[in-house]
Amino acid sequence: MVVRSASSKQSLRALDWLNVFLADIQGGVGPFLVVYLTSSLEWNPARVGLVMTIAGLAGVIAQTPVGALIDRVRQKRSLIVIAAVMIAISSIAIVTFPLFPIIATAQSLTAIAGAFFGPTIASISLGLVGRQGMERRIGRNHSLNSAGNVAAALLAGLIGQFISQAGIFYFTILMSGVVIVCALQIRKQDIDYRLARGGDDSDSPVQKPREKAHISNVTDLLSDRRLLIFAICAVLFHFANAAMLPLVGQVLAHHKGGSPPLFMSACVVTAQLVMIPIGIIIGRQASRSKRKPIFLLAFLVLPIRGVLYTLNDNPLFLVSVQLLDGVGAGIFNVMQLVVIADLTKGTGRFNLAQGAIGTAVGIGASLSNALAGFVAKSAGYNASFLTMAAIAGIALVFFWFFMPETKSTSRSARSKLTYAG
Repeated sequence: MVVRSASSKQSLRALDWLNVFLADIQGGVGPFLVVYLTSSLEWNPARVGLVMTIAGLAGVIAQTPVGALIDRVRQKRSLIVIAAVMIAISSIAIVTFPLFPIIATAQSLTAIAGAFFGPTIASISLGLVGRQGMERRIGRNHSLNSAGNVAAALLAGLIGQFISQAGIFYFTILMSGVVIVCALQIRKQDIDYRLARGGDDSDSPVQKPREKAHISNVTDLLSDRRLLIFAICAVLFHFANAAMLPLVGQVLAHHKGGSPPLFMSACVVTAQLVMIPIGIIIGRQASRSKRKPIFLLAFLVLPIRGVLYTLNDNPLFLVSVQLLDGVGAGIFNVMQLVVIADLTKGTGRFNLAQGAIGTAVGIGASLSNALAGFVAKSAGYNASFLTMAAIAGIALVFFWFFMPETKSTSRSARSKLTYAG
């Protein structure tokens, strides 16, 4: 059993707060940007989709090299700081120069910064708690992140309604500073560098002399059939999922009566409230159950959600459908990292694999926004939602038939680490 020192507990608490405040800058602005572009700047769906596509492609290009970089550098906290600064600069640019090329560039910078957050947090988590505490820690991370998203969405909605929609971006700038402070409170000596990159989960603090040479490259990843199948599943899931909330934002922006920022805030809050218990439940369940049956639930609710959006354009109904988003995305966010950790166990390529999967996910998300914008402009929002639902159905079938179980049947390693927290 590993007994944690006071300093280690301090780092875990700092990681908790980092996950809470990171939500304020990582994903909270995206949906409100769609409302801002549609209602304040009066952009059409195709133009909005183009900006999201350009930003998505920038994120795709960044994901894999960022993952490789995270594997190789010890200064994990510094990566969070740099990414937070990039987010702040992007927010300033959007409200100061609301022109297409500036906004497209700023969103691209935001996407590149976002490529750092997820893998770096997962890497720090693995380095702090070890492999046997990973499931619960990832579940805890996402629950805290969802709680932060709730607070961020409520504040952003109130700011957009009672101050100005541009005020949301100034709020993001402020929260970027808070994120930097939290990141620096994690003590770098508490992070096991070998574990943080997916190395052997041994009790010895001495780094194996050959381990650095064992860190794999992209060619090695492509030779892993299970990882390739999972990448395809991730692409299909996000191809279907990524455009749904932005489409809801555009529907709300065109709906007569009510307040688009407040309803969009409600959409985000509804999903995130569901994700808070989902993260904890899935983290605990994944520590003692097989991965595939749990993961399958995320793929099952996605096509249902896409169809439900077409039944009514009432804002209250659209907000209620977001309950399913909380279930699906909540399960996916936790299980994705758990599965990647399974597939890269002992290889030293955990973060590179995250980056490669992130690239695949970015491709799916970028194509999703482009296709959804085109279909919405040509045939209407309902046709776009049904298109996303059809892709979600394909994702469900593919995952069901082709994705193997990734959890090891061995239980002998469980006694190595007791995770508290």
